[in-house]
Amino acid sequence: MLPDELTDPGRDVPPLEHAVRAEEDLLTARHAVRSSAVAAGFSIVDQTKIVTAASELVRNAYIHGGGGTMTITVLRDDRGRIGLRLRVRDDGPGIADVDQAMTDGFSTGAGLGHGLGGTRRLVDEFTIDTAPGRGTTITITRWKP
Repeated sequence: MLPDELTDPGRDVPPLEHAVRAEEDLLTARHAVRSSAVAAGFSIVDQTKIVTAASELVRNAYIHGGGGTMTITVLRDDRGRIGLRLRVRDDGPGIADVDQAMTDGFSTGAGLGHGLGGTRRLVDEFTIDTAPGRGTTITITRWKP
């Protein structure tokens, strides 16, 4: 059963903003996304996908961007679908080559290089706004089937 604010199309759910400034904030952000996905009625598989995507993005903002913010917004489109939109923003150095960063196997660290490309595959909508010296904002949306 969905909370009233999700079943009543006339009620807006205010966005939730979470600071990503310390290692502990990564766990707090993941828990917040999971709670929002549960409240929106996402299946366990869809919860795992959006939480995994969020984990990658907030970790990148923390490690590569020096910290930032994550905003969680519950959406309802004109067809009545419910979704979660996450916006992760940092004021770091930005991504010099987005195409390269999205390529599987590319890593700026010791990872496997599935980060941003893998994140894109876990969600329904994915956008990057970045430039060297300007920081990065990544917005993802996962719709409840």
